[in-house]
Amino acid sequence: MEERARDDRAEIRDDVLNLEHGHVADVVEHLNDQEPEDAAELIGKLPDERAIEILDQPEFEDSAEVVANLPIERAVALLAGMSADRATDLLTEVEEPLRSELLARLDPETRNAVSHLASYPEGSAGAIMTTEVVSVPTTWTVGDTLRHIRVVEKSRETIYTICVLDPKTRALVQTVTLRRLITADPAAPVLSAARYSKPITVTPTTDQEEAARLFSKYDLLAVPVVDDAYRVIGIVTVDDIIDAIFEESTEDAQKFGGMEALDEPYMDISFLKMMKKRAGWLCALFLGEMLTATAMQHFETELEKAIVLTLFIPLIMSSGGNSGSQATSLIIRALALGEVKVKDWWRVALRELPSGLALGAILGTIGIIRISVWQMLGLYDYGPHWILVALTVGTGLLGIVTFGSMSGSMLPFLLKRLGFDPASASAPFVATLVDVTGLVIYFSVAVVILSGTLL
Repeated sequence: MEERARDDRAEIRDDVLNLEHGHVADVVEHLNDQEPEDAAELIGKLPDERAIEILDQPEFEDSAEVVANLPIERAVALLAGMSADRATDLLTEVEEPLRSELLARLDPETRNAVSHLASYPEGSAGAIMTTEVVSVPTTWTVGDTLRHIRVVEKSRETIYTICVLDPKTRALVQTVTLRRLITADPAAPVLSAARYSKPITVTPTTDQEEAARLFSKYDLLAVPVVDDAYRVIGIVTVDDIIDAIFEESTEDAQKFGGMEALDEPYMDISFLKMMKKRAGWLCALFLGEMLTATAMQHFETELEKAIVLTLFIPLIMSSGGNSGSQATSLIIRALALGEVKVKDWWRVALRELPSGLALGAILGTIGIIRISVWQMLGLYDYGPHWILVALTVGTGLLGIVTFGSMSGSMLPFLLKRLGFDPASASAPFVATLVDVTGLVIYFSVAVVILSGTLL
């Protein structure tokens, strides 16, 4: 028993050494594989600076549970040392009453910063910014600024963008990059190292996707967040944007698959939560597909007279759904990247109409050729009116693919206009919509073409 205890202590000692000296990304990956109680025990044995560095990583999945398992005083000390935005995210995951107790024990400055950040809506720049900004007055020199950076760098999330403020109003005058500071004359005014263009800024309510577009367009490492008086209230860094966009793209991908977005990792979410996320959408789609049976019942007489038409129903339905899903994917991504706006719906419609007609004509031609080849080679007998059957399938595909492209491209605009996430226009949803209308189009075409022969 004593030997086993010694082995356990040795294993813990080795783990602590690895956590203390290993790369923080590898450390986080290792801790994610541990139970929260075990991870908390390991974190508790680390120096504050190293523990804070680990907890500051957004990839640390169980950080809230780890903090909850730490002694209250140690947890407060670590939270106070973390970046304000990360501490805010972590505290929102801690359950009551522990969350209120931790907040009450934080120093006033940290508590105010956390409460301030928590007040901004999810998905906004304010929700992901940090209030720990390197700022200097316009009266300082380059040398003064560099000395200040050396003093405060450990308490700031980024030092690559320095905000230069009006000494009286505290309003943002300009931003300076660390690279330009290093290459500038130490005796020169700090503004001499700034670019001549107006600084790029966002407001706290700016959408994360809009902020991401600014980072991409202007090749930024950080962007200041300003209030109505142009005072700096925080800064959004490129790693914040990457984390936010990664999370948002994951949610969009899940929604596009026809389910609610998961708010936990796949392996951690409970069975009941998983059912709740998936069952609702599946039931809605199932009820939508019931309309397919209704449509087929409406054309029951035509089906009895021309059984051959049923052979091509799967072909017709899948082609319309596929074209609609293609169009939806393109438009949702274009909206997310800002390539098109809601007001551009008519321009998209003018592009998708000829595209749908062309794609429908291609698939319709292939369908006609396939029926003709099978008939001529004797692989299947479509009856004496096989040419009309082929024409029905070809024309039906033309109409259905065109409708699929148009509805798939317009649905995201409609959802956006109504205030919903365009990603809710999932591929299964579009496919269900096109399935029902596709059958109506198909049998309507059949009634026109085959009237007087098979019908």
